Amino acid sequence: MDSPFKTVALIGKPHHEGANQTLTGLHHYLTTRGFRVLVESRVAHTLGILDENVMDLVQLGEQADLAIVVGGDGNMLGAARVLSRFDVAVIGVNRGNLGFLTDLSPQDYLMPLEQVLSGHFKSEHRFLLEAAVYRHGERKASNLAVNEAVLHPGKIAHMIEFEVYIDGSFMYSQRADGIIVATPTGSTAYSLSAGGAILTPKLNAITLVPMFPHTLSSRPIVLDADSEVRLLVSPDNQDDAMQVSCDGQVTLAVHPGDEILIKKSQHKLHLVHPLDYSYFHVLRNKLGWGSKLF
Repeated sequence: MDSPFKTVALIGKPHHEGANQTLTGLHHYLTTRGFRVLVESRVAHTLGILDENVMDLVQLGEQADLAIVVGGDGNMLGAARVLSRFDVAVIGVNRGNLGFLTDLSPQDYLMPLEQVLSGHFKSEHRFLLEAAVYRHGERKASNLAVNEAVLHPGKIAHMIEFEVYIDGSFMYSQRADGIIVATPTGSTAYSLSAGGAILTPKLNAITLVPMFPHTLSSRPIVLDADSEVRLLVSPDNQDDAMQVSCDGQVTLAVHPGDEILIKKSQHKLHLVHPLDYSYFHVLRNKLGWGSKLF
């Protein structure tokens, strides 16, 4: 097959029967068509693949032209935080629940995938956020987020106090269960459940959504994505187990008096879609919106 992609990586949901079936089918399909197929190590262990093409996510990102992620949005998010550091295109086969980021149906993925492999696809880039925790001016921890970075208490939800600064200017103080800072990609995830607006993917914007604020006047706000968000945690907070959660998968420890800086990352996730992909079709399908009346 004449393809813009020569090396394809397979990443998946370990120990999931449906995902394993799809991964096995993909491995056979790609190898018989002459692609070099790299397999993420956990997937390879589950499928019993033992050769020189088994490697970790960083090695996949360094060598692959295209990565196929089989699983749900959680699997895509975990892979995306690593693959965004490399110039690798990413597409997903949905073996999860909602699947906002995984386009292809597990029952009918070969035809649209063949179109993508032959060079007929839509391409887009989604920006990520970088969240960093500072303590007494020293950077203690940082990570990337595709969907959102969330400041919240530790194990039990309760009110915390913090201030919010945008590009160095004081915006407001909050008594709340936390705050969500979401990308357009993440605007249909945790942010949406908390009452935030849906941001279409091409917007250069982020949204701040307070979680159960202790005032009715506190509302979500949409900001320029090139803004720097600084969260200053009150030193009077009694909770020493606060966290910043990145995509609900990676947590950074936060103590009273800490500062959290959240800004757009230099890395972007390169997504590819079949030609018939429509973001609004995804919204209608996933959110149960009404179909056309006439």
